[in-house]
Parts: sequence; C-alpha cells; structure tokens
Amino acid sequence: MQAQVYKIHSDFYYVKNFEHKEFVCKLRDVLKKQKIDVVVGDYVELSEDNSSIVKLIKRKNYLPRPKASNINYALVVCALREPELDLVQLDRFLIYLKYHKINALICFNKEDLSPTLEDDKEKLKNIYTGYKLFFISAKNKLNLDSLEEYILDKTIVLCGVSGVGKSTLINSLTDKNAKTNDVSKKNFKGTHTTRHCELIEYNNFKLIDTPGFSCLKFDFLLPNQLFELFDDLKIYANSCKYANCSHTPDESAVCSLYNNLDKVNKSRYESYLTFLDEAREYREKISKKSIKNEHAHKNSGNKIFTKISKKKREQSRKKEKQSIRTNE
Repeated sequence: MQAQVYKIHSDFYYVKNFEHKEFVCKLRDVLKKQKIDVVVGDYVELSEDNSSIVKLIKRKNYLPRPKASNINYALVVCALREPELDLVQLDRFLIYLKYHKINALICFNKEDLSPTLEDDKEKLKNIYTGYKLFFISAKNKLNLDSLEEYILDKTIVLCGVSGVGKSTLINSLTDKNAKTNDVSKKNFKGTHTTRHCELIEYNNFKLIDTPGFSCLKFDFLLPNQLFELFDDLKIYANSCKYANCSHTPDESAVCSLYNNLDKVNKSRYESYLTFLDEAREYREKISKKSIKNEHAHKNSGNKIFTKISKKKREQSRKKEKQSIRTNE
C-alpha cells in the first residue's frame, strides 16, 4: 500500500494512505543501511501489515532544509514589522530555493503593524518583480482570499525565521489550532514555536509547517554558481570584459554589472556581495582540502581483487620483526 508521510517524530513515521487512513510506521532496516532519508511529503510503500516503510517512491523534488519533498511552492513568510523586515535574510531563502529548483512565493505578514504600508508595498514590488507577492495580516485574517485561491490543489512548504507568523497563518487558513508565541520583548526577535515539520491537509490544499531558522549560509556552492541564481543581476553582466568576473567593486573598470548598478536594486546587490564572501570561503576551504582516497580494488594480471582496508590489514611479519628489533 502507498501512503504519504505527514509527520516524523522520534523515529516514528506518521503516514496517511489515499483514503486518509493513518498509520504509525518504522523505517525498514535495509533503507537505513542504504542511508535513504525519508522526509515529510514523501510518498512511500508500506509493508503488508502497514507497520514499516519498505520503499521510497521517486520524488518530484526535494528540499534539504527544512526537509520536505513533492512541493509545488515554497511560501517564504516575512514580517513587515516585529521583527523588522530583513531583505538580506529574505534573499537568502529565495536564492536557496532557486538553487534547489523550488518555485517561491513571498508572503509579507503583519501589514496591520506597518505605518507606511503603501510605501512598503511599492518598494517591495519594485525589488521582487519576478515573484508573486502577498500582503496580509494573518492575525486579523486580512487579504487571505488571494493567497488561499493561489494555493488551491497545491502542496506548500512554509519557510521563514521565527516570529514572522507562520503558525498564525496556518491557524487562519485552516481549523488547526497551532501554538503561537509573541516576539521577544528583550531582543525583538521571534521565538521557536514549531518544533518539527508537519504536513497539514485542509480542504483543497496542503501546507507543510516547519520550524523557523535563520542560520542559513552559502557555504556549499562556488562563486560562479551563486551569480547564476540572481536573474535580475545576471542580465547586466553579459558585457563584462572577463568571463570569470566576480562583479564586485574591485573589478569596476571591467564589470558591466557594476557600471549598471543604477539599473538594479541596491539591496539585491548587497545580498549578492554578502553571499559571495561566504561562497569564496567555501572555495578556499575545498581548495585546501586534499583527501587521498585509496582504491577499493587492485589488478593482478587479468584479474581484479578486492583490497582489504588499511584498518583490517594485518601487520606483516617482516615489519613486526623490525619493530621488535627497534624496541630492543
């Protein structure tokens, strides 16, 4: 029988079949040995007694953080106020999602707290022209109709830092009574409410609630890979003098992008420079790291033999005698 994983807690996998019947399963040992990582949103095959997961069905897509799969959109939730909107943090999510080929939507929450709402809307629409934007108040259930209509028949994963109102948004869109917390009065930052990923099915859409996180860093890709993810900057870099231009102020004389900065958004370029430093650190790290991998097989004549690993290889008698003489 096939089912979909909607929650994982303490090595137990909570799944629902297509008739919405629920089962609690364990992961079959053979899948653990194969290091197959089953996540929320995965479709799986169950054993005959429905007590264990025996097979992972091929995914449409996969997001390693927060761990989720088979997604139509990622909804990046931000707060216009409390906590203050951080465009670099927003760009982190957007570039990260683009790298993993997940389509992103942007939801700006807490519009009721913004004294300059119309100016905020105009500014953000000019920056994020390639994205679908929603301006809402989840707490007061304002302007949710357009968002609800857009996500019909879709599976949506929620992303965002703690305190932006993801759990409140879920409560407003569904009849789920998810726990919510206020922003800390001490540091004006969000506090963790959601502790694990969970898929919530409601009417004609599915939402994957996720824990908030902010320590996302681009220490897994190279500088040239990073630039390819900024579509709005990339279009101005075609005339750069050198193919390996990194599009920084240091190369202002030969960089086409730098000479067209008046045509791009300042905050997006600043985000690029911030992420570029992280990508360069990663490049330097891997350039210094040299690991010699020992081959697992050896050739002798026309035959191939499996080599015994160094740890399991016994010390030769000759070397053993030499060691004894040295000790004498």
